[in-house]
Amino acid sequence: MKPKSKKSKTKTIKRYMKKAFIFSIIVAIVMILGSCGNKTVKVPFDNGDSLETANVDPSLYGICGEATAMNTLQLVTDTGDTLILDLSVAQEQNKILGGLHSGDRMAVVPNEKLDTAIMVINQSTLLGDWVMPNPIDGSDEIGISIKEGGIAESILQNSIIYRTWRLIRGQLEIVMVREGGTEEEEVYLYDIVKLGADSLVIEDAEDRFEYGRQRPKEEYGKEVELEESSYDDFKM
Repeated sequence: MKPKSKKSKTKTIKRYMKKAFIFSIIVAIVMILGSCGNKTVKVPFDNGDSLETANVDPSLYGICGEATAMNTLQLVTDTGDTLILDLSVAQEQNKILGGLHSGDRMAVVPNEKLDTAIMVINQSTLLGDWVMPNPIDGSDEIGISIKEGGIAESILQNSIIYRTWRLIRGQLEIVMVREGGTEEEEVYLYDIVKLGADSLVIEDAEDRFEYGRQRPKEEYGKEVELEESSYDDFKM
């Protein structure tokens, strides 16, 4: 037999290399598809910073300073800063709620520059017992007690148990549970429509509550002291 020529050897090597190349491509594709099907592909994720930023309360909290005037609020913040805030925007929108009294605790929704108050809420005025007539029969007063430290309590409401409250972004947040339920907490956010010495009006998309500050009930049955009479008092 004649030995194979150099040309035939070269062609054989080329065919082998071509087949090997195609086979290696097929193997690579199979491996890629297999890895995608069996492993979770890592993708860039949000570590929570953007969500936390969106949920940050921009409000300022502190004490109303002595330098507060008709059109400006001096706020000594909880972080130790002393700010002078223009009140013109809040005044135009009737968003100064509860009055401005030196020494009272305040919650302020400011603008981005922190030089103008968009809304001012007097937290000290908000504290107290707030009641309204029972909507079922009007026989008694029911309501909510807003206390220091974020504590909330129900007033003559057996089916509703208020637990906590706070001001956030200019709204009143109330957390409650229902008696006899699953003890699952329900969170409600209310706009404060009116806040005065004796009145509180809050509302959300569905309900509106108009409260008055609870006053001590008159005490009945006290003994009445009569003045001593004399014979002269009965003379005609």
